[in-house]
Amino acid sequence: MNIYDLFTVFGGLGLFFLGMKFMGEGLELAAGAKLRQLLEKITSNLYLGMLVGLVVTAIIQSSSATAAMVVGFTNAGLMELAQTAGILFGSKIGTCMTSVLLAFDMSGIVPLFIFFGVLVIMFSKKNNYKYYGQIVAGFGILFYGMTVMSGALKALNETGLIDNMLSSVNNPFIGLLIGTAITAVIQSSSASVGILMALGATGVINIEQAIFIVYGMNIGACMPAFLSAAGAKRNAKQVAILNFLITFFGAVILVPITLLLLDPLTTMFTSMFPGRVEAQISASHIFFNVANMVILMPFSSLLIRLTQKIFPHHEDPEKDKMAPEFIDNRILTTPPMAVLQCEKEVARLSSLVKKNYSRAVKGFFEKDKSSIDKVLEREKVIDYLCSIITKYMIKINGLDIEDHDRQVMAAMYSAIQDLERIGDHAENIAEYTRSVIEKNMKFSESATNELRHICDLSEELMDLSFSMFNSQTASPMQIEQAIKIEDAIDDCKDMYKISHIKRMNTGECNSESATLFLNMLVDIERVGDHSINVAFSIPGRNKEFQKSTATE
Repeated sequence: MNIYDLFTVFGGLGLFFLGMKFMGEGLELAAGAKLRQLLEKITSNLYLGMLVGLVVTAIIQSSSATAAMVVGFTNAGLMELAQTAGILFGSKIGTCMTSVLLAFDMSGIVPLFIFFGVLVIMFSKKNNYKYYGQIVAGFGILFYGMTVMSGALKALNETGLIDNMLSSVNNPFIGLLIGTAITAVIQSSSASVGILMALGATGVINIEQAIFIVYGMNIGACMPAFLSAAGAKRNAKQVAILNFLITFFGAVILVPITLLLLDPLTTMFTSMFPGRVEAQISASHIFFNVANMVILMPFSSLLIRLTQKIFPHHEDPEKDKMAPEFIDNRILTTPPMAVLQCEKEVARLSSLVKKNYSRAVKGFFEKDKSSIDKVLEREKVIDYLCSIITKYMIKINGLDIEDHDRQVMAAMYSAIQDLERIGDHAENIAEYTRSVIEKNMKFSESATNELRHICDLSEELMDLSFSMFNSQTASPMQIEQAIKIEDAIDDCKDMYKISHIKRMNTGECNSESATLFLNMLVDIERVGDHSINVAFSIPGRNKEFQKSTATE
């Protein structure tokens, strides 16, 4: 045995994995927002979910990644268990795309794919073009790796070493175990089937041996979902179990059928692709997953119920505790969705800030002592979320994301700083409430009315600003209205300062309550400033804002 042939096998395998990763990431990045929009259309419709799972997996070239992604979505509360069934069925068909591509003999022109792909990556200025170059180069590297691996395996087999190693695979159950173990380690059925196809291309394994290994590889592909569900919520663990049950029962049903009909099945594959074992292996991969879907998909509700029996769902006692609802590190494998989930978490944060501010203001006017602790408690949650979202955004920025998504991340980062400051001002108002109650401070009717008016303006501006930011759109009318309210808050602060000084001079208010009144005005005015900042933390809206303010 030539040791250099073995080194070449490992080198070809490395190129194969690199090409798969390169092409999958390029496809995912090129799809970008379209992939996100597709995933947003997920509904409880089983067949629509199946199509979504098929398309997404065909794009990212990995059913394991899709399953892990679905686990993350469920853990983040985006999907229910029933919605995942169709996607999981579709993902198992979508993963066959890689084997279909590998079944074509393009070894002669593969180097050109690498060359032109690298040229595009090196000389393109736009990221989108670079992504296309990455797809083409990844495609070429994938094929080239398989060609190198196949050639080296053929050379190694001249010693009879591989034939001896594979002699035991004639037992279908050993084939199942080997396929399961290999894919559980590699964590990609596309990659493991590709390796098996490389062996088939050398002639060291036939379709009768390979078919059961392929079945096992589909079972082993469930491992990433289990790893992704580790430490996740109960509903995410249910997704991992459902994903396994779909493939496991498929194997339980199809292995006996295949044993009974082995000769007709293998004859069908060999007649479709005579002399090309790699294409026959691809066909068996497609057969397993399509047959699995046809047989089991009508019984998906039974599989869901069985999953719930195996792993019952209970109400989550931590629902109201300090924790993000939408962001999840598992979703970082899909950058466009990670950005979308970050937007949703920031929208949730803005809602908490708005509620806390409204509670603080209401507690102030009603002199409600119980509101103080509630505001301070929620402020801790707000501070925690600001910190955790910022850390998550740093992780996203370290990924390869679209230019628009990077702008959105910058806008959200800016908005979070302002939201946190609004939370601080709500905390200040809660402390003012404490002082008013403990010191039994009194305000004149006119002072109270002025505070109510400016607080109403600030809440109106907050509603409008947060709505503009969370929708990432703003009409000219909304922009004009936001600026008008913010100007009114500034004017009120100046006027009410003067009128309050007059009340002090006439003895209508004492110095202690006057100081608190003026501090309250400053806090409310700053809330208005931060709210308007949030409103215009929209990519591409800052220029419109500057134009609007320039005309004032």
